[in-house]
Amino acid sequence: MSSPATASQTAGPFWHLIEFPQWADLTHADGPNAAVSGERITLAGRIADGAGAPVADALVEIWQAGPDGRYDGAFHGFGRAATDRDGGFRFRTLRPGPVPGRGNALQAPHVTIAIFARGLQKPLFTRLYFAGDSRNQADPVLTAVDPARRNTMIATDAGEGLWRLDIRLQGEGETVFLDI
Repeated sequence: MSSPATASQTAGPFWHLIEFPQWADLTHADGPNAAVSGERITLAGRIADGAGAPVADALVEIWQAGPDGRYDGAFHGFGRAATDRDGGFRFRTLRPGPVPGRGNALQAPHVTIAIFARGLQKPLFTRLYFAGDSRNQADPVLTAVDPARRNTMIATDAGEGLWRLDIRLQGEGETVFLDI
């Protein structure tokens, strides 16, 4: 006799049980990266649904290499933040360095982003690249994306160390998501 199938469930709405505000600051003085040097930056953005409305109950996670381009170095590159009522998120971190890829090709500095939100069976993954970085033009992932849509993965320099990337979950201007 076979067992009945388990019903599909979306994640949440339990973000308040797992979100710790200090996880959004990878540079805090008593954290694992306190002694790591590098360019301090803020990553910010807004998550919107297909109609352009803010997604106020999403969880955003980031993974990144350290300023030296290593995932196994001194830098602890994981962060987590809940979106606010306007769909906004914000991280304090160090700007990542270029990361070795297949065949010793360097990937442009980037931050991997995972989004957990209502209606999603599994997280959505994308990358944040930095506008103006000459290495973007040879990055093996970014160059595989339709040129007309690459801008959905490129953060803009808003000045004073602030980099901004707004994410659209579907519809016009939908962010490019990666099948990881």
